[in-house]
Amino acid sequence: MKSKTQNIISTLLIFLSGILTAQTVNTGDLYISEGTIMSTVGAMDNKNSGNLFNDGDFYVYSHYNNDGLVTFSNGSTKGITRMRGISGSQKISGSSPMEWYNAEFRNSNVQPAFLLSNEVSISGMSDFQKGIIDDDNYGGLLVFEEGAESVNVSDNSFVDGKVKKNGKDAFIYPIGDKSKYRFAGISAPTEILSSFTGKYFYENSDALYSHNNKAKGINLINNQEYWTLDKTGGNSDVMLTLSWDETSTTPADILIAPQSSIHIVRWDDEKKLWIDEGGVVDSDKKTVTTPINVSGYNVFTTARVDDNSIVLPCSTLTIHNAVSPNGDNKNDYFKIDGLTECSSDNTVEIYNRWGVKVFETNNYDSNGNVFRGYSEGRVTVSKDRMLPTGTYFYILNFKYSEGKSQTVKKAGYLYLSRE
Repeated sequence: MKSKTQNIISTLLIFLSGILTAQTVNTGDLYISEGTIMSTVGAMDNKNSGNLFNDGDFYVYSHYNNDGLVTFSNGSTKGITRMRGISGSQKISGSSPMEWYNAEFRNSNVQPAFLLSNEVSISGMSDFQKGIIDDDNYGGLLVFEEGAESVNVSDNSFVDGKVKKNGKDAFIYPIGDKSKYRFAGISAPTEILSSFTGKYFYENSDALYSHNNKAKGINLINNQEYWTLDKTGGNSDVMLTLSWDETSTTPADILIAPQSSIHIVRWDDEKKLWIDEGGVVDSDKKTVTTPINVSGYNVFTTARVDDNSIVLPCSTLTIHNAVSPNGDNKNDYFKIDGLTECSSDNTVEIYNRWGVKVFETNNYDSNGNVFRGYSEGRVTVSKDRMLPTGTYFYILNFKYSEGKSQTVKKAGYLYLSRE
């Protein structure tokens, strides 16, 4: 924006309770430079001829409508739009999407505090301090661009409706419903043009997606909540993380021990069937994550699966999920005790947090073929490269015959340390 000409019409509307309430109308070029603070106590209306560039600090205390251009200068990272309600809810409306770099939502007057009927794109940080954003009932959309994220999300401040994430970084969706924040997360896609849209429903999915129609091994489906995740751009796939809250939304019979039996299930609309997408449980964080990229999209929830329905004709498997290949002869490789005695017909696959396969082998640990922290086998990253420290996911499949051939699948996480 080279021109800094300002053409603003401010109309005094009403004086009430000691607060000056005026509507600010922009019909020309309005540039809020870095280090500059601008505020509008009344409604902000950017007309179709208006161009508003915010590289500074913009306080909006009432409604915000845009029919023109609302954006920030190329390369600027300082601009922030602060929605600070002082009387009632704030409408965020208009016929043209808004582009904000940073955002702050703070309005505790009434809930929902922000009625979003427009599309707002965030490129930096979105600070959820107080107030629920409702785009579900008003048809709007909150979009997070590449590198954007949210902070301070809670039961007091989240998005009730859809949130879209563009780009190739991992993301936690600041979503909820009926005064409950219930996040979902995705792993990092591989393409910059990737786009995924998430939403949370605090309601029973059974009426729309029958819980009686479920794949073998799924015992109990969450009957109080579900999420949707749709791939809305690109060809990348992701791993999905769902959260739980034993104090409110998540049924107690889903969370009983052992929690390793908690998986993510997906409604397959073609098969009209709930299918098991697997699950790696983190009891401390109260999350469950698919061990690999999901096989499809749309409706997901948590469920209990029958991990112990098969009595193995072998010793109990013990999986050691710490790997530190530093030469001290302690946890130098991914160790699975009892596997070779149980079945030589097995496969082990290991994935990084982006869902990329970094290791694969048959008949694990039969001839030195173990995972030592290097990328090996038929994988999609460079072979024989030492992998970085972090959390990885494993999938173990093995077959045995006792009357009839059966296949057992176990999934979980391991931590690789290079120290």
